[in-house]
Parts: sequence; structure tokens; C-alpha cells
Amino acid sequence: MTQQVKVINRSDNRLPEYQTLQSAGLDVRAHLEAPVVIAPLKRAMIPTGLYVELPEGYEMQVRPRSGLAAKHGVTVLNTPGTIDADYRGEIKIILVNLSDEPFTVEPGERIAQLVVARYTRIEWIECDSLSESGRGEGGFGSTDTK
Repeated sequence: MTQQVKVINRSDNRLPEYQTLQSAGLDVRAHLEAPVVIAPLKRAMIPTGLYVELPEGYEMQVRPRSGLAAKHGVTVLNTPGTIDADYRGEIKIILVNLSDEPFTVEPGERIAQLVVARYTRIEWIECDSLSESGRGEGGFGSTDTK
């Protein structure tokens, strides 16, 4: 199943693309004039040159690339970041370097993944109690104690 999404590409990079037939995320590239060095435990907002118009009822999630995280300790800070259907600004990726070595982001480097997902808006129903469940109020590792 595919969904059409309007996009403006103001970078010299090709559009984000899936790396395999069953990939959920599209790899997005850095739109930079020159390399950007991210010092250990620092962050940088990296432009992509992309502007999108998502259909109503859809969001775009920004997720880390596992290779950058595993090999370099670099990840997306607000994971997953959400791009709403009514946002029209440039997509920028907040990268954080959690390693003890500086990391250089090169122009055109794949820096994150974009996942487009359908969502459902909710309507709150205020009440005084909730139905019982097998789990109850157990959380934060409680299912590991059984």
C-alpha cells in the first residue's frame, strides 16, 4: 500500500528512499554546505532541505538510524520526533552525540529515518473508574516479575 505525499526538495540530495522492499523508514540525508562537528554530549539541528504536505490523518515520525547509534553513539534526540500534517516548514533533525568522541556529519550523509503513519484522534471521556485488567496498575518492569 502506498500513500502519495507532496514534497519540496531544496537540497542537492535525492529524495528520502527505502533501502529494501520491506523497509518501514525512508533514509533522509543532511543538507549541509560544509561538515558539522558534534562534540561529545552535544546536539545539533541538521537541515534536510525537505518540506512536506502530509495528508490529513497522517504524521511523519523522525527516528534514529541504528548504524549511527551502534557505531558512533549518535541518535535523534526527540525520538520519535513528530511532523504533523499541518506543518509546512523545513524538516530538521536534532542529532545528539552520546559518545566520548566528536562526530562529523557530512553533507549528504544519511542521518535519520522518516516513517509515515496513520493516526487516530481521540475524544476524552472523563470518568471515576476504569475497567479491571489482568495487569492492573503494574508498570515499569512489572511484567518481568512473573
